[in-house]
Amino acid sequence: MKEPVFSTVSELSVALNNKVLSPVELLDDVLRRLDTLDPVLNMFAALDVEGARADAEAAEKRQMRGALRSPIDGIPTSIKDLIAQKGLPQRFGSRATPDGPVPVDAPSVERLRAAGAVLLGKSTTSEFGCKGVGDSPLTGITRNPWNTEKTPGGSSCGGAAMVAAGLVPYAIGTDGGGSVRIPASLSGLFGIKAQFGRVPVFPVSATPTLAHVGPLSRTVEDAAIVLSTISGHDRRDPFAVAETVPDYLMSTRAERRLKIAWSPTLGFARPAPEVLDITQKAVRRLEELGHDVEQVDHVMDDPVDLWNAEFYAGVGTKLKTVIEQEPDKLDPAVLEVLKVAISQEMDAYYGKVFERYAFREQMRTFFESYDALITPTVPSAAFDVGKNVPDFLADRTIVSWVFYTYAFNLTGQPAASMPVGFTEDGLPVGMQVVSRINDEDTIFALCGGYQRAYGELDRRPGPISS
Repeated sequence: MKEPVFSTVSELSVALNNKVLSPVELLDDVLRRLDTLDPVLNMFAALDVEGARADAEAAEKRQMRGALRSPIDGIPTSIKDLIAQKGLPQRFGSRATPDGPVPVDAPSVERLRAAGAVLLGKSTTSEFGCKGVGDSPLTGITRNPWNTEKTPGGSSCGGAAMVAAGLVPYAIGTDGGGSVRIPASLSGLFGIKAQFGRVPVFPVSATPTLAHVGPLSRTVEDAAIVLSTISGHDRRDPFAVAETVPDYLMSTRAERRLKIAWSPTLGFARPAPEVLDITQKAVRRLEELGHDVEQVDHVMDDPVDLWNAEFYAGVGTKLKTVIEQEPDKLDPAVLEVLKVAISQEMDAYYGKVFERYAFREQMRTFFESYDALITPTVPSAAFDVGKNVPDFLADRTIVSWVFYTYAFNLTGQPAASMPVGFTEDGLPVGMQVVSRINDEDTIFALCGGYQRAYGELDRRPGPISS
């Protein structure tokens, strides 16, 4: 086969099944490239070479017997450091956490192991997933392969950087307010959070009513394969969806004509003109593919206060002792929003809870008229590392600057970002696709068709060296 770098899950799976490539050879190639890439990009919070080699050797034995377990068997990947992986630390990007190994795998990690994935280790995250950029007090700055002076987005920054750099074909991230979709947009990837509870979460998240687990990949098809692997009911998660997991891979090949709402701002966002122009061009392409597109300027009022009340209050409650006794251990920008969140009075907090239920019903009703909603994923292309928000949105907070993503964590419905173009500076721009509750199939059908027709799969970042 061609060099494994930038190969997809599908391509690597064929090579492994045909014994053109062995899992151990693939891992060796990844580790060689990692030695060059990681000193520049800073993608890993914890690297487990010994464990990955054991995974690869076990996969090679299955390969020799013609008994590979799944399309991801023998293929390296990483787990975001907000997700429990047995035997490795779970630091949450924070100096305020213990550095000892955790005793349990999250359900998503268990399922990857059962499918034969080769687990390289834990990828970097902003502290407790609280920022939309890629730095933390624990691991420092993670950089964007398209321009190493720019952020890859967050909080699933390390996973996004390694997939965008061609180190691995997919990585596992989390999304509590956009943390899969934001880096997907800024790093030129496809990223999806499925229906809330589709991928079960355990141990309990600090934000249990907002947290999603999902894949980042370079192709829609690869994301479908991985999401199918990690989805499904688990009794340890009281929110876990109990229905049979849909055939996402088949959905990527479906030919469907959809009724789409296109909203440039949702009614409150302030996108950069170049980002808006690129997304509008993608919307016109959807019309060329036969979809019925209607522009809807006002979809909602900004629900950021509802999201802040839930997300930061959860994290702040978990960290209350640290906030009170060791605040210097926390990212100053994170500390500021957490202190505000935990100062809420009980009646004010529960007022926001009930407003959230009303907002969810508002969106359910909206989607009775449309199969999907299209927006820019975020209002900006990647901006300079070390900054928490783009310069033109300096009045927004460390998450509210993203505008478009956090609403759909409040509703829990499926949402994805796919790459649809590049700025004049060569930075990727993503388009967000949101579907009805429990309807990831529509996202995979729309995005699969778009990528077949217009995808720029061969466009890659330039060489990266220290």
